[in-house]
Amino acid sequence: MFARQMPDVKHHMLVVDNALPVGHISELGRDVELIGGSNSDWEFSAWDSGIDHIGERLHEYDLVHLATSAFREFTPDHLKLIDSRVVGFLQSLQAALGHIDFYNEPVSLLGIQSQAWLRSSFILMPPKHLKALGSLVSVSSDSPIFSGNPRAPFRDDAPVSEVYKRLLLRWLTGDGTGQGVAWHSRFDLTREALPFFENKARAILNEQMLTNRLLANGCEIVDATWLAGKARRRRSGSRGDIPDWRVQITPRIGPDLAITLSRHKG
Repeated sequence: MFARQMPDVKHHMLVVDNALPVGHISELGRDVELIGGSNSDWEFSAWDSGIDHIGERLHEYDLVHLATSAFREFTPDHLKLIDSRVVGFLQSLQAALGHIDFYNEPVSLLGIQSQAWLRSSFILMPPKHLKALGSLVSVSSDSPIFSGNPRAPFRDDAPVSEVYKRLLLRWLTGDGTGQGVAWHSRFDLTREALPFFENKARAILNEQMLTNRLLANGCEIVDATWLAGKARRRRSGSRGDIPDWRVQITPRIGPDLAITLSRHKG
């Protein structure tokens, strides 16, 4: 993507393959490295491995792009929106860029209420904000979340709101979260499927917490479609130029849903 659309932007690629053993290191080509990952916490532990591998070199870059194999799965042609102007504009904002997704109502996780987040499949941010997070795993396998019972998979005292529990169940095993879209890989929650449910739910929780922690550290979130439009009209910006996430996504979701969301701020 970067080589084709931004030939004037230098980049280095590090691929973390969770199917390869930890400790594996090889070169795939010029400025492309490959290392192994544990897959203990899916993409989040993989990114931890990548950050550890890069080490102090991380601060030599202007921006770091976190991506998964699903990085193309946004709105149609979204990648074509990201060019040198967008990258330059993002640097002036000192924010994290991606696709802002949302629930129709606020949820609570680990005592933090939120409603929107950046999809983990594609996030671009300055290295200082990434480094400030420490580990990108916020909800590990030993977190007190799950009960081990497929009939009631969450612990009663789990630090997850009842609304969030219900949305997770509906997204992974039901008809979606009330936005007219269902997950393509939904399944019945049986004893055999319980480990996958827990792993996938933890990945969703870690995705939410990544945005929550960025915001807590003073890093704003920006939607790629919104920023592309902004970059076409201006040469630079500041953090004061970043509106509420509802304003950013209104062109994508339409004004009617935006009005509904404005009544459920979170």
